[in-house]
Amino acid sequence: MMKQVTLNIDNKWVTVPEGITVLEASKTAGINIPTLCFLKEINEVGACRMCMVEADGKVQASCVYPVADGMVVKTNTPKIRDMRKVILELILANHNSSCTICVRNNSCELQALSKDLNMTEELFEREFSHNIDDLSPSIVRDDSRCINCGRCANICNNIQKVGVLGFVHRSDRTKVGTVYDKPLAELSCINCGQCIVNCPVGALREKDNTEAVWEALADSKKYVVVQTAPAVRAGLGEEFGYAMGTSVTGKMVAALRRLGFEKVFDTDFAADVTIMEEGTELLNRIGNGGILPMITSCSPGWIKYCEHNYPELLGNLSTCKSPQNMMGALLKSHYARMVGVKPEDMVVVSIMPCTAKKFEVQRDELEVDGLRDVDISITTRELARMIKEARIEFTMLEDEAFDPYYGDSTGAAVIFGATGGVMEAALRTVADILTKQDLQSIEYNQVRGIEGIKEASIQVTEDLTVKVAVAHGGANIKKLMSRIKNGEAEYHFVEIMACPGGCVNGGGQPIVSDKIKMEVDVRTERAKALYQEDSQVLTLRKSHENPSVKRLYEEFLQEPNSHKSHKLLHTHYQER
Repeated sequence: MMKQVTLNIDNKWVTVPEGITVLEASKTAGINIPTLCFLKEINEVGACRMCMVEADGKVQASCVYPVADGMVVKTNTPKIRDMRKVILELILANHNSSCTICVRNNSCELQALSKDLNMTEELFEREFSHNIDDLSPSIVRDDSRCINCGRCANICNNIQKVGVLGFVHRSDRTKVGTVYDKPLAELSCINCGQCIVNCPVGALREKDNTEAVWEALADSKKYVVVQTAPAVRAGLGEEFGYAMGTSVTGKMVAALRRLGFEKVFDTDFAADVTIMEEGTELLNRIGNGGILPMITSCSPGWIKYCEHNYPELLGNLSTCKSPQNMMGALLKSHYARMVGVKPEDMVVVSIMPCTAKKFEVQRDELEVDGLRDVDISITTRELARMIKEARIEFTMLEDEAFDPYYGDSTGAAVIFGATGGVMEAALRTVADILTKQDLQSIEYNQVRGIEGIKEASIQVTEDLTVKVAVAHGGANIKKLMSRIKNGEAEYHFVEIMACPGGCVNGGGQPIVSDKIKMEVDVRTERAKALYQEDSQVLTLRKSHENPSVKRLYEEFLQEPNSHKSHKLLHTHYQER
């Protein structure tokens, strides 16, 4: 049992585990110490000094100062309040505080802190940088709003292992930047957007494409359709006051119709198609001596990470396009013919939890016969802004269903949004095909959860045990890829997601403050919504059981991995 210590915090005695910080201990006493640079398990460096307290009469940064038995802590003395205000005033002096036109208005931690500390006047003249890097298709950096907290740098270097952001220069010129101040578009940035969702202010944001969507919707000559990824329904509700982990599928569909889209489709349909294509590809590789392990290709951040860091393993990647682009290619070929629309007149918009999808839709490889698979990709946050701009009362909407055929999906598809979901969905189908049975035990708990690397050996038949692995987040990816590259581990199938926790925690999802992240695991809570939809809402839970997918192959694609499938649904990658 962990040793306990007892200390006094603002005249209240509390008993807590030895080794935790004063900041953590204060939470147990019902005291919310202000923080700004702090991010649990990511940025615990005491840099901003907003969390200063008096511990046994000495001023300490509570986020890094450990508790001790008998310690007396004061968190709200006149001295401490004055120090916090001066620190905050100095931060604000170098910050562009045009809050009303900032994308983080009302979700900015600096703004909230200013209100909490009763900041009513400016004591210093404002002076800040005006440099904006907007050359990336996914991410915009705005130096004028950066407070040099270091969160993005630690995420990029330690959690994602990409390393394109860090502290540059020295002394009072120190700031967060890139090597030689190069734009992100010229670096090995994978566009994952983890820097955005962990930034406390508006120094990092997604490249906004909402105006392009509005223009398409207003063009009477265009047939504008929309697809939504599984993780979007698990996060969108947070933008409208719903509890984290609430699925808002029906209201989301209703809102999209109100915005003016001709048809509202579910990317889950294409996820089911992905399993048909990817599962067949895996079986062909196992049976015909193909390159193993086969690695999933649904995460565009992971694909770019591989192109930069593991070009020798590009042959291991599945040739399947991501569900986003499979859907676009099918809509502009099969569906366009079904409804009598010219493919060039169709605009495909995707709603994704991911900023890297903005990069993906622009890739040269992702077009068929000169037509882009997907025309515009926007994030969950951008969709929320569009709904609010249209003055739609989201919470008042009645649930509506996706449009049929390309809106039909299974439980296997919806769990794509959580780490391990693609693997589990594939195993459900592959196991049925190999055993020639309709297996009832389909919940592969071995690949669920937020453990960084998960491994499992699934005995499918007497003669075949499928060895699989799942990794999410750059640091875990690096560990697993090094083992594969060095021949230290052998697998048949590997699932990789660039974002920690998978798409539910993607760079385009709603912003969650550091205070909430101290108490709630965002990845787990949002994933619950997807697993609940799989097990309690959807009647079909295997991709190959989707009747519309069966019809698609009968009427159009013929069979998985056919010549037509390869033309529309498969692609290649490039060394960078």
